Amino acid sequence: MEKSNKVKSFCADRASRIKSFFTHLPLFAKFLTVMTSLILISYLVLSTALMAFMSNHWTKTQRKALMESVTTNAQYCERILENCQTESDMQSAMILICNNIGVAAKSTDTDMFLCNTDGKVVVCKDAFQNGYSYSGEMVCFSHSGYEIPSEVLKKAEKGGYFSNEKIQGLYSEKTFLAGAPVKVNGKVYAYVFSASPVQYSFKEYSKNIFNMYVSSALFSAALSLIVVYAFTEKLTNPLRQMSNATKAYAKGDFSRRVDVKGKDEFADLCQSFNRMASSLSVMESSRRSFVANVSHELKTPMTTIDGFINGMLDGTIPEEKRDEYLKIVSDEVGRLSRLVTSMLNLSKIEAGELELKLSDFDLSNTTVACLLTFEQLIEKKHIEIKGLENLEKTVVHGDSDMLYQVVYNLIDNAVKFTPDGGSIEFSITKSAHGEVHFWIKNSGAGIPPEEIGRIFERFYKVDKSRSYDTKSAGLGLYLCKTIIEMHGGNIYVQSVQNEFTQFGFKL
Repeated sequence: MEKSNKVKSFCADRASRIKSFFTHLPLFAKFLTVMTSLILISYLVLSTALMAFMSNHWTKTQRKALMESVTTNAQYCERILENCQTESDMQSAMILICNNIGVAAKSTDTDMFLCNTDGKVVVCKDAFQNGYSYSGEMVCFSHSGYEIPSEVLKKAEKGGYFSNEKIQGLYSEKTFLAGAPVKVNGKVYAYVFSASPVQYSFKEYSKNIFNMYVSSALFSAALSLIVVYAFTEKLTNPLRQMSNATKAYAKGDFSRRVDVKGKDEFADLCQSFNRMASSLSVMESSRRSFVANVSHELKTPMTTIDGFINGMLDGTIPEEKRDEYLKIVSDEVGRLSRLVTSMLNLSKIEAGELELKLSDFDLSNTTVACLLTFEQLIEKKHIEIKGLENLEKTVVHGDSDMLYQVVYNLIDNAVKFTPDGGSIEFSITKSAHGEVHFWIKNSGAGIPPEEIGRIFERFYKVDKSRSYDTKSAGLGLYLCKTIIEMHGGNIYVQSVQNEFTQFGFKL
């Protein structure tokens, strides 16, 4: 009984598979028939047109090549013969001409020869190989049977002669034949001809084209089957992609996306799925980035604070120096506070959670307020401040807290990198179109050209061996750039080593 049930189940499964196959067969057959018919018809029309074009193109190509060859050689013969004065000169000239014709014929794979005004062949490409010797009658013994018809000579005398027909007395089959006259002192002295069999050369050419057609036909047949298969799989493929993607998301890999094709309901579903995946990826990336950044950037100041506190507790640091080291600890705590604030802002920006609180405020007042917080350090380094007297009230529309952070970071950088006795200059202008330009310029070592292109990257710091910046997290300029771009503006930097560095932004 159990065996009978297995047989029935197997038969039912086979029947279901066969039924499914035959259900799809008509549609598959239709697609295959239509695609195959279109390919065959297209190739038939294309092959007919292409063969006609190919024949015409081949003739033009051969004509151009042969005409260039005979014209060049005729001109060469003219130059040689014009300098002949004696019988000895003529013998030398004929040897040079014979050699040149042999080289030209070999390079173009053609039959090339020189005939006199009576149509008798004087020299050819094989003259040296057949024991050619010059005589006063100027006859090439290896081609003594060749004789150019007078009507051909008359046409060649005018220049630019070309034929692809049988030439009586020369060739028994259709041949490409080009000819050009050799004129000495305005008189026709001889003729240069170059010939190539039509059938042989075109046969090789057409054979290559035929091989290309066969390859194209096989490729098209394979491509048509792939296209038909793609149509039958169109509806199920997005669902399989979604299934595989959700399995990857469960493992923490949010890089998978579903291909969006077309504009139907499945395309809308795929787009919604991808948007959801992107949101999850941003949240996960922000979380990982924040944890990694905190671990990396908090380690150094925390180690410093721990070392100094333990030194005070165990008596390593004497009582009279505790205030000095407590000041260092206080600075490190302030650094930690600023770093945490920057990290939180960075995390919110990258997650798209930071919303700008827009209002109108005076950017000049913001600049002066920021500058006052650096008053002690500026006095300590004897830095000269320029341009404040020229600042006018400049109202901008933006997030005052965020732009305060931008100005603060730029001033902090300028003060930090300006040497003792240096200068910092400010400028704020507003154009007729409402664009506000802010820039701050400080004297100093400047930024190396090879590093200036990366100055706005996150966590990037100028080479410490050439920098005063030993406690920067490398976030300030990245945050400045991000905040300015959130306001629809752009930020820039200019620097000349050992002279100045200038940062600015436009809103």
